[in-house]
Amino acid sequence: MEPPAKRLDPEVFRLPVERIRSGWYSDAYFNQTKRLLELEDRRPQVTMQVFQRHDSLLGGIDEALAVLRLCSGREAEDGAWESGWGQLAVSALREGTEITPLETVLTIEGDYSLFAHLETVYLGCMTRRSLIMRNVREAVRAANGKEIFFFPARHDHWLVQTGDGYAAHIAGAIGVSTDAQASWWGGRGVGTVPHALIAVFGGDTVAAAQAFARRFGDDVNVTALVDFDNHSVQTAVAVADALGPRLWGVRLDTAADLVDEDLREDLGMQAPPAVTPELATLVREALDAHGHEHVRIVVSGGFTIDRVRDFERRRAPVDAYGIGSALLRGNNDFTADIVVVDGRPRAKVGRRLRPNDRLERVV
Repeated sequence: MEPPAKRLDPEVFRLPVERIRSGWYSDAYFNQTKRLLELEDRRPQVTMQVFQRHDSLLGGIDEALAVLRLCSGREAEDGAWESGWGQLAVSALREGTEITPLETVLTIEGDYSLFAHLETVYLGCMTRRSLIMRNVREAVRAANGKEIFFFPARHDHWLVQTGDGYAAHIAGAIGVSTDAQASWWGGRGVGTVPHALIAVFGGDTVAAAQAFARRFGDDVNVTALVDFDNHSVQTAVAVADALGPRLWGVRLDTAADLVDEDLREDLGMQAPPAVTPELATLVREALDAHGHEHVRIVVSGGFTIDRVRDFERRRAPVDAYGIGSALLRGNNDFTADIVVVDGRPRAKVGRRLRPNDRLERVV
């Protein structure tokens, strides 16, 4: 997916501006540094340079720029906030840009006392969102063009949903599960007929799917989980028979320690547990045999990028992958260094100014 042509407006992020300005979310030593510079009336003109160490996608840069735009500056004697944004020269790559190890992705030039307190916050934005982007991009590539649904909302704190969802969207995920995750680009969360709804319909997947389609079928693609009774083949066919063209897809979600009973009946004691290519094949064959070639198969339940690759290598008849906590794992840390002070090189040993002609001035 190409990087967006336009940066997100700072207001999109709904930053807790007063608390960020006060250093509430910053490492204490950065707050102390800012205060010391102000008390001693030191205003060093610096170049701050930001990089990371992976082949990755740049995420969180618009959020980081919003932090700098809205929260750089100092408190005046009367307590009012004097913005420092107009005194800084900031250059950055675009959201979703492919980046390489050690490549400079952001530079901030100007009076260091105006933004010393913000390093923790803007680096955190970029670290988190780039991790999500890199993981989703790898999943998209592993899926060979099949759809990836971003389903980790329940595995992390709710406050991270908005930015994580946007990062996943930029990296190529076809859908997210909450409205918060879709909010920055004006989308909506998507989902399936869940186990909980089936349970309160007495364990009747068909009845739950019919009610879901009746109420929401005009607004969403109706997709039903079909593993509630651990007979995914029978249930998939029954739901497809009942809903006909209203059914968009079925979702296989057999637990890692269970063998689907329909698969066991087909393969005997050799039947593997969890959602497998063999189970997907059995469901596909049954749906097709009953005239439901239009029904898509979504697989989920502990999927990792390596597992997606294995399904693709084995040519499993799968149309989409739902991936959860695996897309939150790993690291993609960013580092910020002062490399120039008052026009002279002042990087610590091992670091140096790395100009990047791909950077765009942020105005």
